[in-house]
Amino acid sequence: MDNQKTANPDQSSSYFRYSSPLVQVILIGLVCFCCPGMFNALSGMGGGGQVDPTAANNANTALYTTFAVFGILGGGIYNILGPRLTLFAGCSTYILYAGSFLYYNHYRHQAFAIVAGAFLGVGAGLLWAGQGAIMTSYPPSGRKGSYISMFWSIFNMGGVIGGLIPFILNYNTSEASSVNDGTYIGFMVFMAIGTLLALAILHPSQVIRDDGSMCTNIKYSDVRTESWAILKLFLDWKMLLMFPAFWASNFFYSYQFNNVNGILFNLRTRGLNNVFYWGAQMIGSVTIGYVMDFSFKSRRMRGLVGISVVGVLGTAIWGGGLAKQLGYSRDDKPVKLDYKDSGSDFAGPFVLYFCYGLLDAMFQSMVYWVIGALADDSAILSRYTGFYKGVQSAGAAVAWQIDTHKVSFMSQLAVNWGLCTISYPLLVILVILAVKDEGEVEGRNDNDISFSEMIPESRDNAYGGLSKST
Repeated sequence: MDNQKTANPDQSSSYFRYSSPLVQVILIGLVCFCCPGMFNALSGMGGGGQVDPTAANNANTALYTTFAVFGILGGGIYNILGPRLTLFAGCSTYILYAGSFLYYNHYRHQAFAIVAGAFLGVGAGLLWAGQGAIMTSYPPSGRKGSYISMFWSIFNMGGVIGGLIPFILNYNTSEASSVNDGTYIGFMVFMAIGTLLALAILHPSQVIRDDGSMCTNIKYSDVRTESWAILKLFLDWKMLLMFPAFWASNFFYSYQFNNVNGILFNLRTRGLNNVFYWGAQMIGSVTIGYVMDFSFKSRRMRGLVGISVVGVLGTAIWGGGLAKQLGYSRDDKPVKLDYKDSGSDFAGPFVLYFCYGLLDAMFQSMVYWVIGALADDSAILSRYTGFYKGVQSAGAAVAWQIDTHKVSFMSQLAVNWGLCTISYPLLVILVILAVKDEGEVEGRNDNDISFSEMIPESRDNAYGGLSKST
């Protein structure tokens, strides 16, 4: 295969060389630390740090609507432009978004925030398509879970640091209010650093694994090729099986940020909660990464065990959310909790929000691992991850509007829980049918399998249709 081409041995002698997959995944982690990591901290405060979440909800709807389109197109754009231009263009839109809320703090006009949200959707589609291609194609096949968890930990450290910014700068504000200007300026500084750091990312053809093999020798693609490849994704049976998981993976953010953190806690406590929410994601990603890389020799078995672990834990956490949700509603909101003044009443909701962060990282790391197990080629994986982010963002756009239209908290929780639950058995089917163990014969081009081949006629040929030599 082309991506197994061996490079000059002296090019791969150092584990921490600039062209190694490890260094490149660390770099994309730092880019995401600065840009989407800070965006997550901003969103996690509920309402973008404003008392009234309407502007943030409408901006997020615009964001995820354009993200849905450019998430799907992003993989093709990445294959045409390469990582540096794609990531630089994507990162720059995060600065504009944070700046729009700085403007809103003074003038209370939604238009700028909504337009900035739409631009950010375009940029985020480009950024996450590139990030997904790098994170799933650069690592060796047996260590993809470890690299994903490492990326997720670096990325979510941005949310931890970003959560400290509003906590420290608004520490003396216990009553309901919007965050101060310094909070937004701090976010913008980090985002500008991330935008410049994106220029340090190498093209996939320049990245060499430790065994001397090249990650890929992909050349720049063209619009016609990418357009046709993206269109075929909508009939790809593997993507259809993953559709509910894609849709669910950001759908719960509006509920968790606005209706748990935003409703139950005051401003400074929301910032503190976000430190632990994103910190929990680091724990969750490392845990599930270990399970899906090291728990069993068989890659297929590791995938099945990982999905089962996330399914059981997810059911328990959403069950805890239901128990808490029974105590309040949109029409009967509780007194906001403060981490210093509320005593033991603070503990239960805090642990619940922490667990939501844990589950988020485990769920999304699981999805990335499954995507990475379907192929090794950077071009294919950039399209897969772009499709993932597009569908994910379409779900998020719907979710933010559901909250804007004042749908009951209980209904939102039920839909979130149901979407996650539906995802697990479909992912199990996909792993059984499409994920190969290391050493098995590589499958033919992933886009050449028709939907009718999804269910084999017998166990003897269950993998035969997926294992013909190219």
